[in-house]
Amino acid sequence: MGKIIVAGIGPGSKEDITPAVLDAVRAADAIVGYKYYFQFIQEYVQDGCECIDTGMKRERERAEQAFELAEQGKTVVVISSGDAGIYGMTPLIYEMKRERSSDVEIESLPGISAFQKAASLLGAPIGHDLCIISLSDLMTPWEVIERRIKAAAVGDFVTAVYNPKSNGRYWQLYRLVELFLQQRSDDTPVGYVRQAGRDEQEIRVTTLGEFDPEEVDMFTVILIGNSQSYISNGHIITPRGYYREQQDQGVKPGQQIMIESFRTIESELRYKDIPLDHKWALLHAIHTTADFEMERILYTDKGAVETLYNKVASGKLKTIVTDVTMVTSGIRKGALARLGVEAKCYLSDPRVAEMAAAQGITRTQAGICLAVEEHPDALFAFGNAPTALMELCDLIRKGKAHPTGIIAAPVGFVHVRESKHMVKPFKDIPKIIVEGRKGGSNLAATLCNAILTFDDAEQLKPGRDL
Repeated sequence: MGKIIVAGIGPGSKEDITPAVLDAVRAADAIVGYKYYFQFIQEYVQDGCECIDTGMKRERERAEQAFELAEQGKTVVVISSGDAGIYGMTPLIYEMKRERSSDVEIESLPGISAFQKAASLLGAPIGHDLCIISLSDLMTPWEVIERRIKAAAVGDFVTAVYNPKSNGRYWQLYRLVELFLQQRSDDTPVGYVRQAGRDEQEIRVTTLGEFDPEEVDMFTVILIGNSQSYISNGHIITPRGYYREQQDQGVKPGQQIMIESFRTIESELRYKDIPLDHKWALLHAIHTTADFEMERILYTDKGAVETLYNKVASGKLKTIVTDVTMVTSGIRKGALARLGVEAKCYLSDPRVAEMAAAQGITRTQAGICLAVEEHPDALFAFGNAPTALMELCDLIRKGKAHPTGIIAAPVGFVHVRESKHMVKPFKDIPKIIVEGRKGGSNLAATLCNAILTFDDAEQLKPGRDL
């Protein structure tokens, strides 16, 4: 009984054929393969070796011929481009062995796959978890392929795309791009290589938003980066995390947990292409609540977080006034001390109860009235009392209050929505608003912390003041 060696001959360059495959070709009694691929191995074939070449879509016929020859006692090499186990002949040979109940020995020799060759030409795009998807629906229903595309996009995998397009299949690649753009930002790096390793080789680097499927054909391999991939000097790099580990050295355990949490949240955001200062506030809000609805209901004025941080950093903003003590307690003391900011709540001030009783208002309203008298230009943060927020709005309209900023996150069912609507007309005041009924003291406090630590946003490194 003979033997079948299934050999991957690489993407097309002689230099990319492994020594083990060349040895197998030289020792073969017969070689079976698609006729196009014989040009890459012809000079290594020994005299007297039987070469059987066939056209495309005749894989079963080639496999049957290989078994017939091997069952005659011959050593047969079945050649396949790239790696024979990746969309190649190896699975078919093993299936046919079982179908025939054959005693023929099977050996598989790996080759350099087209996606590996393309990756090496594009830089380092597959430095982290990846998957490979074929868009050919000849033997796989499109519904299955589409589910796999969605899973790859949601899972943030670097994705290699095989068989992207042919004369009869023109729309599938457009659909893949559409599905990826639902999960990835339009600046996600995309690289594609046509005829990798061959004389006709072409290399392109672009982004998901700029990618044109019309530039692709059946001989092209596409690589789509993940959320961490970037383009540098015409190359795509997907970092493994070594530099991140170096940056994280010396970080305390509590901060490290917070950093990892923020990275997890960022990877799961539905909409990633958002301004950095809004994202920083959003990450804090989701981290505090574990509620991804914050993507929909957290509103920030354009540049509000950055503007308020700059006010703090320049010394122009020195006071944060809160509606209840729980908000004050949640603002990081280390950040306040580092930046020279005082957080105050007036509820415990003895004047509050007297004013509330005399004027028939709530204690939180009275606290805001007293705060405005002493700190009319403070950052005002509300996490509990809509009546206090409404009081501030009334004082602004009367010209008695001139807040540097407002965080509107009261929670509840009575006057909560209305109080937030009342804030929005003040166009000149930077605002952060948790829309609807949701909110809370913890949210108001974490949004204050987002402002105080905005200089950590670029590195996505929260928690230094823990």
